[in-house]
Amino acid sequence: MAAAAAPDAAAASSEASAATTTAEPEAGDEDSREVRVLQSLRGKICEAKNLLPYLVPNKMRDCFCTINLDQEEVYRTQVVEKSLSPFFSEEFYFEIPRTFQYLSFYVYDKNVLQRDLRIGKVAIKKEDLCNHSGKETWFSLQPVDSNSEVQGKVHLELKLNELITENGTVCQQLVVHIKACHGLPLINGQSCDPYATVSLVGPSRNDQKKTKVKKKTSNPQFNEIFYFEVTRSSSYTRKSQFQVEEEDIEKLEIRIDLWNNGNLVQDIFLGEIKVPVNVLRNDISHQAWYLLQPRDNGNKSSKTDDLGSLRLNICYTEDYVLPSEYYGPLKTLLLKSPDVQPISASAAYILGEICRDKNDAVLPLVRLLLHHDKLVPFATAVAELDLKDTQDANTIFRGNSLATRCLDEMMKIVGGHYLKVTLKPILDEICESSKSCEIDPIKLKEGDNVENNKENLRYYVDKLFSTIVKSSMSCPTVMCDIFYSLRQMATQRFPNDPHVQYSAVSSFVFLRFFAVAVVSPHTFHLRPHHPDAPTIRTLTLISKTIQTLGSWGSLSKSKSSFKETFMCEFFKMFQEERYILAVKKFLDEISSTETKESSGTSEPVSLKEGEMYKRAQGRTRIGKKNFKKRWFCLTSRELTYHKQPGKDAIYTIPVKNILAVEKLEDSSFNKKNMFQVIHTEKPLYVQANNCVEANEWIDILCRVSRCNQNRLSSYHPSAYLNGIWLCCQETSENALGCKPCTAGVPADIQIDIDEDRETERIYSLFTLSLLKLQKMEEACGTIAVYQGPQKEPDDYSNFVIEDSVTTFKTIQQIKSIIEKLDEPHEKYRKKRSSSAKYGSKENPIVGKTS
Repeated sequence: MAAAAAPDAAAASSEASAATTTAEPEAGDEDSREVRVLQSLRGKICEAKNLLPYLVPNKMRDCFCTINLDQEEVYRTQVVEKSLSPFFSEEFYFEIPRTFQYLSFYVYDKNVLQRDLRIGKVAIKKEDLCNHSGKETWFSLQPVDSNSEVQGKVHLELKLNELITENGTVCQQLVVHIKACHGLPLINGQSCDPYATVSLVGPSRNDQKKTKVKKKTSNPQFNEIFYFEVTRSSSYTRKSQFQVEEEDIEKLEIRIDLWNNGNLVQDIFLGEIKVPVNVLRNDISHQAWYLLQPRDNGNKSSKTDDLGSLRLNICYTEDYVLPSEYYGPLKTLLLKSPDVQPISASAAYILGEICRDKNDAVLPLVRLLLHHDKLVPFATAVAELDLKDTQDANTIFRGNSLATRCLDEMMKIVGGHYLKVTLKPILDEICESSKSCEIDPIKLKEGDNVENNKENLRYYVDKLFSTIVKSSMSCPTVMCDIFYSLRQMATQRFPNDPHVQYSAVSSFVFLRFFAVAVVSPHTFHLRPHHPDAPTIRTLTLISKTIQTLGSWGSLSKSKSSFKETFMCEFFKMFQEERYILAVKKFLDEISSTETKESSGTSEPVSLKEGEMYKRAQGRTRIGKKNFKKRWFCLTSRELTYHKQPGKDAIYTIPVKNILAVEKLEDSSFNKKNMFQVIHTEKPLYVQANNCVEANEWIDILCRVSRCNQNRLSSYHPSAYLNGIWLCCQETSENALGCKPCTAGVPADIQIDIDEDRETERIYSLFTLSLLKLQKMEEACGTIAVYQGPQKEPDDYSNFVIEDSVTTFKTIQQIKSIIEKLDEPHEKYRKKRSSSAKYGSKENPIVGKTS
């Protein structure tokens, strides 16, 4: 996830980076510069229910779910065993690196011996995603029919020619030129072997012809021409030589069917288009791109009500990011927020007030403020506002306010490295072992020994607790700075409570950080998937104990707060002075103003791992340069690949030796989703499993190597094969690259935040919330005029307005900036809609469907 920045990102930002120009470009300048269209998808695969059972009574299914862009799988959940209502609970987030038509979710039944069975799917058109954004919805599963699983487009040209036959009669000839296809699906993860059948279909005719098979490509170039005779009636006259009569026009159509050549097995249908010949009624030539469509009977064979349903939470965003200078005024206004008095009158706080879901506002806001080293003062100010409304020290920072959400998001962003160093080794041990830790007498299984389970649970809690309280030197500086501020403010708010200085910090670091990461390790990228039910139970018991240890130690309570008797009994094992002292010492250390080390450990940090294909390096004379499946591991020090997870590395590339990481053209090996790691030896060519995975590997490899010395400024986008670079035809293997490298070298490797994109997101949120902004503006006017007592709830009772005059001025500034930003956005939208002519490759025709 792009949000997972390195620790202390904000601390490293210089004042120079915070200065933002407010100069505005001349009107129309955006036309001459690139507008970036950035897509992202986040959400949650919650659960399925009432899945179709086996015909065999009482037989359950082992289910998993996938996310597909069209037909390319980009995410897969873990397998939930023996259930017809599997609970997945897996969150996802990724950047979408390409165009797509459908976002699809498939539910599978895992089969060890045969091919996994697709139970059903939820397919949502890209343009309909906004209708489901940000809310959990139950979707009925639809049947999966291979005839309806289509993607891609066809480039077609039709012409009418005059033809005089041998006996002297005149007829017309239809010329069908099938030029190319684009975006055909992968078949079993590989490019297909496509061919097309071209048919002229009418009431009493079906003339069919066939193209050649194109090997291993999703973008075949056919360039084949086919001729069909259209017989003319005797009433044909020279005047109408290029017009087909009306009765013929309505009866004839050209049908193109795309197939994958199966060689020894059955050919696979890839889609079809139907073009009526009457498109030539007024022209002698017609040329256009068409979207492939499902076959006639695509989804008509199965009922759609008996397959079950899937609960999803989907949030798709598409941002049109303008050149940087357009965002100057809005960035300046937002970055002034920490200095605004009162903080509730600042632009950043107002954004949180008017957004329907505060979470939408928090992520871009925190990232932008973090990038410019403004998060600590802003978080401190909004936390102080929270404290004014807190009457009981025991409930300090327990709500779900803008302050607590900002700090939660900040800890996720800058604390990812901290969690991996601290928790990941122990969580791996827990998740990969089968030790039972159940201590609830009601939930014990037959043969379980509760005393053994208690010892197992205590072992894990002690090991985890000991690691946490010794980890203060790994805590990111920006977290320490905020914890210091919280501690000081809490002491001032409750001067007579000696423990509040600790509970103010423990409510975040134990309750909202460590305890949450323990029970949901997949959410913090500590584990690849949501753990299975027994492991979740173990993690829940550990999390409860760690959470209570943190608050108990910080409050010096003599009793635990557990409701369950068995947990109260278990917790007695930890009611010792040494635990209280350890917690207080840890909280003292992470809330001090002393500078912490950003890494805190000499051990390399695991950044990413997974299975991919790599091309043999060919270091021996007779070594065959084929592709082999390998397990790749990236740490902060090296990239390695192994035959299997946990095995010794076959090959190692030190991160410091990486000179560039770039995409590799599909044509190099007729394979998709390839990239190259260019280092001091030969380039390593790697094929990822899908476009999202390739994008993520390229991104993280670029980030970890951007500050390397001797990085290349240019590279070869294709491979060096048979003594020649395919891209530029240079024969020397050491020839300089023919294309500039895409990744620049930033001033600081720790700053990995696209501030223009975050500001664009904030602009979009203000635009979507203009009605609430208007209401808030009206409320400020009402408060300024009416000074009497407020008797009943009204339109502005939910807004925090401490200073109506200052808040009103800020709202006026926001509205003015948004109006100015609307202009270049509208220009770009108009240009985009007018530049893509209907029937072009960018805007293909949706062909005739049944």
